[in-house]
Amino acid sequence: MYGILCSCSNSEQKITKEVSDDTVTEFKIDYEKFTLDNGLEVILHEDHSDPIVAVATIMHVGSSREKPGKTGFAHFFEHMSFNDSENTPVGANRKLIPEWGGKRNGGTSNDATRYYEVVPKDAFEKILWIDSDRFGYMINTVTKAALEREKQVVKNEKRQRVDNMPYGYTDEIIRKHLYPKGHPYSWTVIGSLPDLQSATLDDVKEFYAQYYGASNASLVIAGDIDIVETKKLVTKWYGEIRKGPEVTPLKPMPVILNNSKLLYFEDNFAKLPELRMVYPTVEKYHQDTYALDILSKLLSGSKKSPLYKILVEEKKLAPNPYSFQKSNEIAGEFSFVVRANAGKDLDSVKVAIEEGLKKFEKQGFTDNELKRVKAELETKLYMGVSTILDKAFQLVLDNEFIKDPGYISKTAKLTSAVTREDIMRVYNTYIKNQNYVMTSVVPKNQLDLVVTHSTEAKVWLEEIKQDVVNEVVSQGEEAVYKKTLSKHDRSEPDSRELPLFKSPKVWTGEIANGMKLYGIENNELPLVNFDITIPGGHLLDPIEKCGISNFMASMMMEGTATKTPAELEEAIGLLGASITISNETEEIRIKASCLAKNFEKTLDLIEEILLEPRWDKKEYIRLKQALQTRLKGREASPRAIASFNFKKLLYGNQNILGLPNFGTLETIENISLEEIKHHYKNLSPNNAIFHIAGNIEKNKVEEALSSLATNWKTKEITIPKIKIVEKENQKNQLYFIDVPGSKQSVIFIGRLALSAMDPEFNNLDYANEILGKGSSSQLFQTLRINKGYTYGAYSFIRSQKNISPFYITTNVRTNATLPSLKIIKEMITSYSTNFSKKDVKVTKSKILKRSTRNYEGLNDKLNILREMSKYNKPASFIEDDQKELIEMSESDFKTIISKHIKEDKMIYVIVGDKASQFEEIKKLNKIIIELDINGNRI
Repeated sequence: MYGILCSCSNSEQKITKEVSDDTVTEFKIDYEKFTLDNGLEVILHEDHSDPIVAVATIMHVGSSREKPGKTGFAHFFEHMSFNDSENTPVGANRKLIPEWGGKRNGGTSNDATRYYEVVPKDAFEKILWIDSDRFGYMINTVTKAALEREKQVVKNEKRQRVDNMPYGYTDEIIRKHLYPKGHPYSWTVIGSLPDLQSATLDDVKEFYAQYYGASNASLVIAGDIDIVETKKLVTKWYGEIRKGPEVTPLKPMPVILNNSKLLYFEDNFAKLPELRMVYPTVEKYHQDTYALDILSKLLSGSKKSPLYKILVEEKKLAPNPYSFQKSNEIAGEFSFVVRANAGKDLDSVKVAIEEGLKKFEKQGFTDNELKRVKAELETKLYMGVSTILDKAFQLVLDNEFIKDPGYISKTAKLTSAVTREDIMRVYNTYIKNQNYVMTSVVPKNQLDLVVTHSTEAKVWLEEIKQDVVNEVVSQGEEAVYKKTLSKHDRSEPDSRELPLFKSPKVWTGEIANGMKLYGIENNELPLVNFDITIPGGHLLDPIEKCGISNFMASMMMEGTATKTPAELEEAIGLLGASITISNETEEIRIKASCLAKNFEKTLDLIEEILLEPRWDKKEYIRLKQALQTRLKGREASPRAIASFNFKKLLYGNQNILGLPNFGTLETIENISLEEIKHHYKNLSPNNAIFHIAGNIEKNKVEEALSSLATNWKTKEITIPKIKIVEKENQKNQLYFIDVPGSKQSVIFIGRLALSAMDPEFNNLDYANEILGKGSSSQLFQTLRINKGYTYGAYSFIRSQKNISPFYITTNVRTNATLPSLKIIKEMITSYSTNFSKKDVKVTKSKILKRSTRNYEGLNDKLNILREMSKYNKPASFIEDDQKELIEMSESDFKTIISKHIKEDKMIYVIVGDKASQFEEIKKLNKIIIELDINGNRI
């Protein structure tokens, strides 16, 4: 195993040494830690590989610190923290950071609230200013209007992620019955809507006073910094934040179930039955977590695992059973999850799981299986610290929860040290003959699928109401308060010198069969990411066999001429590698990542997969069933329904671009194994591209590809030219699809726009920046921040050779459907007219500055190579695009907007609750056409 040393004194992270594959050596991230007088623990990590800085703060307060009746408050406070603070302009946190070229967000768990920002280094001191102000100086700016507005945002998040999603209530049901009443994990992180609605200003202030002190947090600053200077700046910006009261760490509170609990729930959105079994286990950092994690992967993580053998191969009950160990600060859970095929009763699934566990007890696992899991975890460990932000997260979490920022080195050793005896011990201790909570979640009116003797689970369901008074919110007046005194000037610091983006050094080549090579050498980590991109993909699908390319890609991963599917999977896993084949709209892509030392062996497996597919009849039958299950499951998602029908309406149902890459239930039924074999002949090295980024030199890549150059023969393949015509007869049309009881309306609005080959494509992409890119955009600011109608609203244009749509999308609360549509319509209509000189300046600043952080990771570097090869661009294309942006005038922006962002050319697709919204949307004065979920007119 390789070790990694991230050195503060050098610009690159160094590999300390290489030892034998079965030995763990040093794996650590170098850092410096100190504590301010107010108790804030600060960790600094210096890395000059990219001109960016990441700041991560973790507050040791999550939903576990809440009280019954005030659930969801930690998460709600996270939202409140991103509003205003004493020394920043109103709305600055969401607006300024993107304008500096940065990104920022937060997240709340059972145990902590995490905040982070990543910016180009010229905004380094600015980010310390705004982050420290959010941390220590926000509470006086909170108003009742801001409180009520943010309630709506969080409620919309819950509707989107829980209430309007299949299986969304399962977590709530499990928590309520796994943990005793009053246990800190007995409610969900997001909480209940009634609790959120009842929150008061006093609640917010009390929560802040109790938990948001400097002594209850850890701060990490990582990236292109100077340690000595950063210490001074941290002391200046964070040193005066109040210490706060002592927050005593919670002690472990493991759960013991006196009996198993069987529960069922009829789900309004689910189309497939799902069974979960959850066993109580141990808290985070407990020595047994490492063995439990490996156990979960042995039980279900491969084709040799007992659950796969029984549930998938023998009984054909489900496509993908899985198990996992999740440990939090004071308790843990081991879960089995099986989303069964349509119509399968969950009693049979329960029996099959029990049979799988008996099989494990009797047969155990091989040394190779254990070695495979450990190899996969080794690679995962490196991948987990592959960016500056990843390193910051790792350092801050381990510091706050175990007071050791460098704990990752122990994680590596403890994982590698797990023995066969450890695994069987934790199985016998936590799983075998132990009690559990079991949930049967079934589609409406399919109670016959529920596990016998289950009891109905009760959850609070929101009633859809129109014109709810307390959901009408506004910006409101700014708070009136006396500023907190400071010995430092807390006004916005100046920007430093802008670090201009420099294109990485790209090498190119070509092998004997005509496949071209594009590479970027990057020695930061002992990893390589690479792919073989073969033009065609979904474009080669016949309409009546739509999905055949996707089906073929899946079949190619199911064994080779010399390896069964299980043997191939094990061979990949033993290398700690990842290999996938994806069917995309305009190409098939074979992707891989591995340790650099295993590149040649990984490439050998790819050659075998590519040139000697097994075409196993049994796997064909299994995959077909799995795909049908997946497609049936998509019928449960209002967003998936909206997206599918939006594309179908734009391109037409006789255009392959209007149909999903993975096909439909009807087209998949038509695809035989022989047809897949015939379709495979479309995979040719002619026009194929090999992209690679990572710790490897060009000559080693070319040498490793010599076998593929000889054995993969060239043949000419013609990619169909897709005729795309915008439909004039769709003008002023709104398509409505009913999902009864939907708590939100999903909105898609747009039109066909441009190919990425079009000279105007970049200009349109730039012109969209102000309208709908990110949290500082007009759509987001208006619909979420000002109105509280949604959790997010955005607009996009995707890059592809064929004409791509420009579209706007959002999920809004049901009773805000009409006002949201009116706002979006007006915003599109007036966008060109209102686009100002200031908008030009902001657009240029945001795009130019964020380019410094957009190409940090290996996958980011692969994307540079893909852009070059697909669109025949030079290595300098990013810099060239920036010059094009700089030269755009206000008039240029207005011209592009007027030409392509035209409301009267756009179609509207709405998926929501007809009973409450159909009469409302008629007031928009559009031609309304009702469709079913498959796009058929009603």
